[in-house]
Amino acid sequence: MSDDLHRSPVAFTPNVEVRADDEAETIQGLNEQLRLIQETTAKDYGTAVRGVHAKGHAIVKGKLEVLSGIAPSLAQGLFSAPGNYDALLRFSTLPGDILDDSVSVPRGLAVKLFGVPGDRLPGSEADTTQDFILVNGPAFAAPTPKAFLANLKMLAKTTDSGEGLKKGLSALLQTVDAALETVGIQSPTIQTLGGAPNTHPLGETYYTQVPMRHGDYIAKISVAPVSPNLTELVGSKVDTSGRPDALREDMGQVLIEQDSVWELRVQLCTDLEKMPVEDSSVVWDEQASPYVAVARLTVPAQLGWQHGLSEQQEQAVSFSPWHGLIAHQPIGGVNRARKPTYEMSTQFRGQHNGCPVHELRSIADLPTQGMTIE
Repeated sequence: MSDDLHRSPVAFTPNVEVRADDEAETIQGLNEQLRLIQETTAKDYGTAVRGVHAKGHAIVKGKLEVLSGIAPSLAQGLFSAPGNYDALLRFSTLPGDILDDSVSVPRGLAVKLFGVPGDRLPGSEADTTQDFILVNGPAFAAPTPKAFLANLKMLAKTTDSGEGLKKGLSALLQTVDAALETVGIQSPTIQTLGGAPNTHPLGETYYTQVPMRHGDYIAKISVAPVSPNLTELVGSKVDTSGRPDALREDMGQVLIEQDSVWELRVQLCTDLEKMPVEDSSVVWDEQASPYVAVARLTVPAQLGWQHGLSEQQEQAVSFSPWHGLIAHQPIGGVNRARKPTYEMSTQFRGQHNGCPVHELRSIADLPTQGMTIE
């Protein structure tokens, strides 16, 4: 048996983070590219949307139950004691423009928990929420903020291109990506540009991809489907032919029928060299440190998308890994860059739409009356 399996989790200290000399300049570049994307899409749609993950496919309410009897190293922060929290889940896809679902790109899941006690991160001192931002891949598409800036520039260049071109490019890239996977190669760049497999979002496992503080330790988090109605969708493909909103439609059929359950799992860092904080592209070895369930996320049967209302709810809410507890502080360069860029994106939406986006105090603050959409 590998010695890795007997390693203790690495203790968190501020020294695990090492800032690049040009980090501030890179963050400025990220802000500029995201703003360019948002200005372009606001002109196209007549309303401002998110700079990334603009298209939502389901927004649903649920409950998070923190499990009892978990190991002390895992029982940290909001997971330190059994409890229940209201939860809001938003499923999305990566680009900053709202595309036909035949343009297949990585899927996202944002989770917001309400009424979470504890010492707060800077900028969220008055709030009681805890957000987790996840994508259906175990590692980030770029190792550093500077590398991510290069990727974002490519996305910005495709934002205003014709949808027909994007559909054709996506079909080509999906073929290329499938060919690469047959020889054991995955290309995050190809998937980001439209070559991701067109899998069912409810069958996917989602990952924070980048590390965070986990109380006294360092961790990544995943959300994995466990109820039969979800696990039967693992690896299944969505037929998007002639169906621009196929993901909403197929997800809605599942979510309305019965309760859906996921496990929230924690993977502890046990080796800073093999599980680095500052290189977000490294997949942490699950043999050395497996993901372990610490909570259960249940969404009662409900409509996944309600035309008019869901759009209103999406505009009223923002998600950021910096909404939360100090015990779950986002760490690493990519996470440090997220704080100002997410804030800028949210402020742009609020200013352009004439309605500032305020952090919700409770799930009851979510709009219950929809907007009129032609």
